[in-house]
Amino acid sequence: MTDSRKQQEKIRVLVADDQPHILEAVELLLQPQGIRVECVRSPQLVLEALGQSDYDVLLIDLNYTRDTTSGQEGLDLLARLQEIDPRLPVIVMTAWGNIDLAVESIKRGARDFIQKPWENERLLSLIRVHAELNQALKRARQLELENRLLRAEGMPEFVAGAPSMQPVLELIAQVGPSDANVLITGEHGTGKEIVAKLLHAASPRARSALVAVNAGGLPEGTFESEIFGHVKGAFTDARADRVGRFELANGGTLFLDEIANVPMRQQAKLLRVLETGELERVGSSQTRRVDVRVLSATNADLQDEAHKGNFREDLLFRLNTVEIHLPPLRERREDIALLAAHFLNRNRTRYRKQVTGFSSAAMQQMMQYLWPGNVRELEHTVERAVLLCRGEQIEPANLAVAPGRGGSPSFDNMSIDEVEALLIRKVLRRCDGNISQAAEALGLSRAALYRRIEKYGL
Repeated sequence: MTDSRKQQEKIRVLVADDQPHILEAVELLLQPQGIRVECVRSPQLVLEALGQSDYDVLLIDLNYTRDTTSGQEGLDLLARLQEIDPRLPVIVMTAWGNIDLAVESIKRGARDFIQKPWENERLLSLIRVHAELNQALKRARQLELENRLLRAEGMPEFVAGAPSMQPVLELIAQVGPSDANVLITGEHGTGKEIVAKLLHAASPRARSALVAVNAGGLPEGTFESEIFGHVKGAFTDARADRVGRFELANGGTLFLDEIANVPMRQQAKLLRVLETGELERVGSSQTRRVDVRVLSATNADLQDEAHKGNFREDLLFRLNTVEIHLPPLRERREDIALLAAHFLNRNRTRYRKQVTGFSSAAMQQMMQYLWPGNVRELEHTVERAVLLCRGEQIEPANLAVAPGRGGSPSFDNMSIDEVEALLIRKVLRRCDGNISQAAEALGLSRAALYRRIEKYGL
């Protein structure tokens, strides 16, 4: 990251209060945390400061004239700030016990409030949560302007505002319009299938089919039939000719997910199709030509698997003309708030819930959690929270995640399915995503484990 980018990432706060000791207390709290603080003592100076600089958060008092307690000055300032930039987060300070005034400020556009004298940890938390969300939204808006390709009609939704996602977006823009085979890598739940859809939608093949198959989930006995097809009578249950996935994707794109789990015996047959564009259905001697772009995905280190003799190196070379690596959600924390808002909007419509957003505490909890299941876990967490939420805002109790840890939520109030999903996730992580090892450790067949992975969205 460049120095200029680091400078942009630093939180900037504008504080407005007519009492010097309040301003001094805020500076003493925030500056040691690396937060840049600018202080002013009147509403007019707030407006002047906004005309000269950009800020991530405004912290304003509601009273500026001596002996005034109505808060009207602050409410008028809040209204003016809404006219200037309704997206700029404003936190208001009120006298202890003046809840009615705080509620009125929220109705008029303030994001949150804090009472004097405040608790240092709460004030610091509020500023960080709202500042980081504002920064993420700014980056997303900028990214939206810069990436015209990803705005093209037919593109799937892809939330990616974090700096660590910029190389991913650039690669999609560069290789999407080509016919290059792409290997998409990353942990479970990072969004590999979405990237495959983006690459297909950006290509000249977009009008043809994108055929997706879980390559590692196919039993070895039926792999050839599923991938290459078969003719009637090829084996006992072959009662009719069947078109394989390669032929279905002819002229379009074939997405092979979990490519690392393809049995070694089948890898040679897969390599031949990639090298020659030719295949024979099972039980047939007729050679068929296919024109297919192959996208593949894995959470395994294929280079390491090749060194161990578990994956053909020549097949790896054919698959990864270009590799796109998706960082885990814990390395793109700037996207957590954006993704959470995206999933919230989708699920409140789906379940017809009147949920407007997340409380500050809930957002803080999500920002601190390590998300071992990545974007997919966040999606399921938000969906569950929308279902459980009884008010207008999602609270920490609705989330069932443990702040600051990548560990598990408490077993209290967890269903049997949730416990099973948690166990499978732990074993998969311990086995580095190796399905065969995980299935053996769990006492399941590979097919049974894949069914559960699909059931729980792992």
